[in-house]
Amino acid sequence: MDSSSTTFTFLDHTADLGIMVTGSDLRDLFEKAAHSMMQIMIEKRPAGKTSSLQLSVSGEDYADLMVRWLGEILYFFQGEGKVVTCTEIIFITQSHINATLQTVPFNAKQHEVLTEIKAVTYHRIEVVYENGRWKATIIFDL
Repeated sequence: MDSSSTTFTFLDHTADLGIMVTGSDLRDLFEKAAHSMMQIMIEKRPAGKTSSLQLSVSGEDYADLMVRWLGEILYFFQGEGKVVTCTEIIFITQSHINATLQTVPFNAKQHEVLTEIKAVTYHRIEVVYENGRWKATIIFDL
């Protein structure tokens, strides 16, 4: 194969969005990450009668757990048409979360979608404890 001929071109794109979230403890960090993702997706705090859901998520480590946690919350929105308005972590370890979520049904007339997140990615995912605080770096595929 002739290496002097190029068959592709690099394209700039804005298909990803990254955030950094900090928390005083793991519960705070994971709750703030969920809240942050919903703020990115929906304009205002959704109104309506809330429903309570129990969620249990497992992962290999904190980083994997964060991706799976946010992925489940994203699924409720994309797959079930439910907007998560509040999360309460009941129990958390390095590999498991039990939480209660408050949701409202998505209503296109009431809720303005700001950003359509396709997925929570493993790209550059990081959950670390630094300087007395927990910090997460999260990249979303748009």
